[in-house]
Amino acid sequence: MPPESRRIARVLLDSPLPQLDRLFDYALPAELGDVPRGVRVRVPLRTAGRVIDGYVVDVDTEDDAERPLSEVETVVSTVPVLPERLHTLARRVADRAAGSASDVLRLVIPKRQVRVEKAWTADSPDVRPTAEALAQAEQIVAVYDGLAGVLDEAGRAAVEAVPRLDDGVQGWARLLAASAARMLAAGKSSILVVPDHRDLDRLLAALEALVPAEAVVRHDSRQTNPDRYRAFLRTLEDAPCIVVGNRSAVYAPVVAGLVAIWDDGDPLLGEPLSPYVNARDAALLRQELEGSALLFTGHTRTTDVERLVVLGWLQDVRAERRVLPRVVLSTPQEMEQPTAQRMPSSAFLAARDAAAEGPVLVQVSRPGFSPSLVCAQCRAPARCAHCGGPLGARHRGAVPVCGWCGRGASAWVCPACASTKVRLASSGSERTADELGRAFPGVRVIVADSAHPVERVADKPALVVATRGAEPIADGGYRAVVLLDGPRMLQAPDLRVAESCLRWWSNAAALAAPGAPIHLVGVNGAAAKALATWNQAAHARTELESRAPLHMPPTTRVALVQGSVAAVGRALAGLTELALPADAVLGPVPVESDEVPPRVRALVRFDYGSGARVATALRAAVVAEAVSGRRGRGRTTKSTLSVRLDILDPEL
Repeated sequence: MPPESRRIARVLLDSPLPQLDRLFDYALPAELGDVPRGVRVRVPLRTAGRVIDGYVVDVDTEDDAERPLSEVETVVSTVPVLPERLHTLARRVADRAAGSASDVLRLVIPKRQVRVEKAWTADSPDVRPTAEALAQAEQIVAVYDGLAGVLDEAGRAAVEAVPRLDDGVQGWARLLAASAARMLAAGKSSILVVPDHRDLDRLLAALEALVPAEAVVRHDSRQTNPDRYRAFLRTLEDAPCIVVGNRSAVYAPVVAGLVAIWDDGDPLLGEPLSPYVNARDAALLRQELEGSALLFTGHTRTTDVERLVVLGWLQDVRAERRVLPRVVLSTPQEMEQPTAQRMPSSAFLAARDAAAEGPVLVQVSRPGFSPSLVCAQCRAPARCAHCGGPLGARHRGAVPVCGWCGRGASAWVCPACASTKVRLASSGSERTADELGRAFPGVRVIVADSAHPVERVADKPALVVATRGAEPIADGGYRAVVLLDGPRMLQAPDLRVAESCLRWWSNAAALAAPGAPIHLVGVNGAAAKALATWNQAAHARTELESRAPLHMPPTTRVALVQGSVAAVGRALAGLTELALPADAVLGPVPVESDEVPPRVRALVRFDYGSGARVATALRAAVVAEAVSGRRGRGRTTKSTLSVRLDILDPEL
């Protein structure tokens, strides 16, 4: 190295400030020795007079040794926790979402655990499935027409999971486990992403039968910090593995041969932290960058995935011999019955007969006893006198309690008619269980909801009342399934309400035993017909076609811009040069809050081809707003502008 040259490190700072979302050059003093790429360092931040954590993205030499540069203060760890492939993915995801790369990395790189790091040897054995397990995996994959080709040729597919239980393991879990086992046998890693811990446990159970435990890396928020860091270090190794986890597992730094997502319509796969990227979108970007196989599996088809199928970006894969659950819809006569009768006679009789042989599942929309109350005289909704929240009852005869602030309302008075009496307006899981317990004497009643989690029920007579998404698995499958509260679910003010309801119903129907009746009560629209014919993909395509003329997602992308009147105005002005359609911007409209200055929000609709330009312009507006808020050296004010792309359910 010439005497006038010096080593420099290009560092990505771990900071939420948007103006710091770029690489900074720092000089590497000789006493630090060899500094590899991807390690954690601490560097000075001159503008604030302090040191900050960062990652070395690149190491280089420069001839201009006179250029004033701050020096790297210390190397925190010699473990390269940020390999180039992870930085590239984080940068790509952040750019698409108009966010910061450090925010993405914060989701995947755990805090350092010194003891775990010192014990780490980076020499995990290369464990492959046995010949018997591989043969079993091949049989499972062969059930799906064309799936083997997708896996072998690094293709992309939307796979309709078989709604079947085998030895207590669901078909979708067997599918993902078998696909990952084939990849492991070929010496390739896999990433399997599921919405919640229940799905995670079910998938881990399916993997136990096909691959050695040493090959599975669990990525779960329930893990302790040391366990999470230990699992992360395993993904940095060359030995192939199977990463199983929730939404942030999609960023695991393995060299992935397969990325698969189960039930991509579940809102839990949407990241609630900046930059708010859904695991589905991150998986699509990863597949483009790395060329891995990509699977979206589910009992239903989201409009997002169906759009990609229509475009030919995803292959439509289904089982060679489809399994169609036996769905029974309400008759016209039952549809005309009073709404007070929640369970019509046909569903009641089917549940009674099935409960004599084994477990019966009853799905309801809400937990609790009675989530909402109304005035007994005028039927006006009962509201809390303190905050205006809805009043509910925890059990029959209980004092009404506010669902927002938790205050009791023992002296409630109706503001409309001055009545002091309330009546139950809805039935939650506990009230439904109470009513069914009276109607089915001698039959055990089990409540399964967020307050009463149940993972599995025995193959014995029982009534299982479960909220949507909390249904336990029954050994041998449920002898009957009754889906209640369908009309109430469909009344939710949500663009995707029909899509969500169909997903809830289909997932519950998939838990039924072969040939068991599945009664959908009180619903007769397009979603009900899609469930009855088990043609959810056609329903998704119809939904997609209906949204296209209205420019609603996912036919177009939508960005939410929120902040002060001036900040939002400047951000929208920055979009004028992009030649967006005249109706691209909706708003701004006021946001109900007590903040000063008042805040407004606007929606920006744009096609996918304009996505990069819109994201760049909005990100520039966020950075400009953050920089303009600086007051004096080392002091900043919080930016009044926020941007969020890919809003699923836009509303002003």
